[in-house]
Formats: sequence, structure tokens, C-alpha cells
Amino acid sequence: MRFVLLHSPLLGPLTWQGVARELADRGLAAEAPAWTPLAEVAGDFYASLAKAMARTIEQGGDEPVILVAHSGAGALAPALGQALGAPVIGVILVDAILPHPGLSWLDTAPPGLREDLTLGSQGGELPSWDAWWPPGALERLVPEPGLRAALLAELGPLPLAYFEEPAPAAVLTGAVGYLQLSGAYEDQAQIARQRGWLSRRLQLNHLSPLTAPREVAGMIQGLGRELADHADG
Repeated sequence: MRFVLLHSPLLGPLTWQGVARELADRGLAAEAPAWTPLAEVAGDFYASLAKAMARTIEQGGDEPVILVAHSGAGALAPALGQALGAPVIGVILVDAILPHPGLSWLDTAPPGLREDLTLGSQGGELPSWDAWWPPGALERLVPEPGLRAALLAELGPLPLAYFEEPAPAAVLTGAVGYLQLSGAYEDQAQIARQRGWLSRRLQLNHLSPLTAPREVAGMIQGLGRELADHADG
């Protein structure tokens, strides 16, 4: 069994690299591969991203995997699970949006954010993710200047077409868990509980995989064990 830690497509793989090291230090197989940058995808985003990521994961072997999806990667997890040749034990959604088959990202966004983003788009592009936050918010989430600079270095303008594309009619593969890190994802966590998914809460913040990797790794390890037990049972 190995953990595949999937960063939000709006961010970069740095998000999960600390957690991957923590899991490896515990003797667990873990990796934090990178999605193809959205700006490099010509279209058919969900299928293109899933196929490219599946090839990357399969290069590491064919042993069963647990997909761990942070934030916006939650919407991509079903398509990736279907594209993978390796068995998928389950999926852990971490402060993540839920899959939304038949709907676009913009369809599911709060009306105020949807309006701000569409009005702020220029030439079919949205600003990089850090520009979506009010002044000072990112500094509070990632107070260490060097770490914040490394996070920002992975960001860039985002194609509006990705946010307008309806998600495919795919479902999550295997057992599912939800790890809530922030109050902003209370609605998603509540739906996860209603669906009977394994649900846990850490009182941290949305970028805690980056800033608190030890605590997040511990919870991922425990949820992974429970999902594996569920699959075996």
C-alpha cells in the first residue's frame, strides 16, 4: 500500500512534500506527484489531468494506492481513480471540495467568489490563487517567509476554461474518508458525515499539510489504516 498525495491543481506539490517525508519516516510508502500545470492543458481538463497523473503514479509500481486529495483535487479524484491501472484502496479528502459530476467548479462556488473571479478574468485567465485572498490572509496561514515564498513560486495564472468545464460522471473509487482542517470546509465535512464516510477533524487551517506536516501525517496514517481495514473486511 502506498499513499499518493494529490495537491490542489491551483497550487503545487510543495503542499504535500512535508507530509510525504513524515510518512516515509514512519516506514510508509508515500509520494507527492505534480499535476500537469493547468496552463499547459489544451482542454478536456479532467480527462487530460487524470490520464497524465495515472501514468506518473503507475511508474512507481502497481501496488494498491490510497489517494489523498487536498482542496481542489477532490474534484479530480474520481476521474483519476478510473484512469488508474493500480488498485485503489480508497480516497481521503483533506479539506477538499467534493466531486461534482455534471457541474463545473464555478457552478459549485459561492456566488460572491464566482462573480469576483469571472469579472476579474482577463483574456481567458484568472489570477493566481494567492490573489484570491484578502490582504494578510496568506501571511496568517503560512507565517514563515521562506516557506511562503516557495509556495508562491509554484503559482501562476489559471485558465478560466478549467473552472467552466463540467466534471465527468465519475464516482470515487473504494472506501472514502474526509479530514477537515478548517471551518471553511464545514459544509463538505457535514455531507461526508451524512454519507457515512470516515470523518476526522484537526483544528488547524487549510494549508496545514504545508505548515503542520507531522500532525496531518499522523491523521492520514490513521485514516489510511482504517480504509485498508475496511477494504479487507
